[in-house]
Amino acid sequence: EITETADALMLNLGNITDARMESMKISMLTAKEKNIPVILDAVGIACSKLRCDYMAELLEIGIPTVIKGNYSEVYALYHNTYRSSGVDADAAINAETISRAAAELARKYHTTIIASGKIDIVTDGTRIIKVKNGTPQLSTVTGTGCLLGALSGAYLSVRADMNAAIAACVVLGVCGQIAE
Repeated sequence: EITETADALMLNLGNITDARMESMKISMLTAKEKNIPVILDAVGIACSKLRCDYMAELLEIGIPTVIKGNYSEVYALYHNTYRSSGVDADAAINAETISRAAAELARKYHTTIIASGKIDIVTDGTRIIKVKNGTPQLSTVTGTGCLLGALSGAYLSVRADMNAAIAACVVLGVCGQIAE
């Protein structure tokens, strides 16, 4: 019922339970039926088979307007055999590698991909935007990736396209710079 009245839906795999997993499926289906923009934050899919498999289930229900993850999470969606330890991004994955992977995913799913990292990558499969603001301090604060997802959801409620994802990355980076 709440999803039906929303202007956008954010699904975050970070703190999942059986009840939340069931609720997210229902919300994804409702958003699909009501044409509500969705951001799906792939938290932890690189280090958890449960989350990776669940992400695949959600993608079978509907394709979100934006899929977001850090470099490791986006790479795990691209290469389903890739695994990392923990939810932090693997420093060995560089911006060029993730740009190519993200663009291929965007084309595959017909969606926008955000790959967050030192350089945030936003792509619709045709265009690749590299957001280079922010501060290394952001990576030391737990939850900034989730905050980026929430900002993206807020912007999707106004403009359901790639520009919402770009705006979220830019704003979070600027806020980090100001806070530093």
